[in-house]
Amino acid sequence: MEWKNFYRGLMMGASDVIPGVSGGTIAVLLGIYDRLITSINGLFSKDWKKHLGFLIPLGLGILTAIFLLANVIEWLFEHYPGPTQFFFLGLILGVLPYLFHKAEAKHNFKPKHYFLLLIGVVVVASMAFFNPIEGEVIENVTAPTYVLLFFSGFIGSSAMIIPGISGSFMLLLIGVYATIISAISNLQLDIIAVTGLGIAIGFIVMSKVIAYFLKNFYSGTFAVIIGLVIGSIFVVYPGWPTSTSFVLLSVGTFAAGLFVAYILGRVEYKET
Repeated sequence: MEWKNFYRGLMMGASDVIPGVSGGTIAVLLGIYDRLITSINGLFSKDWKKHLGFLIPLGLGILTAIFLLANVIEWLFEHYPGPTQFFFLGLILGVLPYLFHKAEAKHNFKPKHYFLLLIGVVVVASMAFFNPIEGEVIENVTAPTYVLLFFSGFIGSSAMIIPGISGSFMLLLIGVYATIISAISNLQLDIIAVTGLGIAIGFIVMSKVIAYFLKNFYSGTFAVIIGLVIGSIFVVYPGWPTSTSFVLLSVGTFAAGLFVAYILGRVEYKET
């Protein structure tokens, strides 16, 4: 078991609770994105035990963050949304140089790759113009509701695994975000199970699609991934704070994000 992945899972799970921040982005920032895709696909191969050793600690970290940190993250996002988002801005900006280094952009990227990167930026940045409504908690759960939750989980997880596209944001667009967060907080096992099944199948299907492109078009795929991460800056950016105290707090959290990015770069990318 690679228990180092537990803290990585904590970071991915915490980010997945926040609309606008992608767990896939955090996986890229942590330097484990391509291995994550490989491990999900490898669950049905003869090396499944090795891949489980990678995925189990990661999954436990994600679940721990979602169940234990959901209320904390929600509270921070409700009371200090700007500073919280500035932390993620610092994190994303600080790790971008390492992403270009990992992709060996200086040697591998041609004009077509920068064009793909630009497409990635535009796709995610355009989401900043959406104004999704959280929606009401669904009280009367019927068979059609379960179908909706299953496909919401499928779509949400597909988005979670794509860098720059927030699964929580997609759940907001569908209108089930409040219902799922409420189910997690109140341990409504039926809703959690149905949504979880959709999430699991979505991860498997989308990881196979991404694995194909990483295997056959590595530089082009990584160019798009970097573009998606850059585009998430426009989604996460909350606007400049109006009060002096929030300016100072936001500058502090932004600096903290840069510092964490520096540490991640030293630890996670030391072999690249």
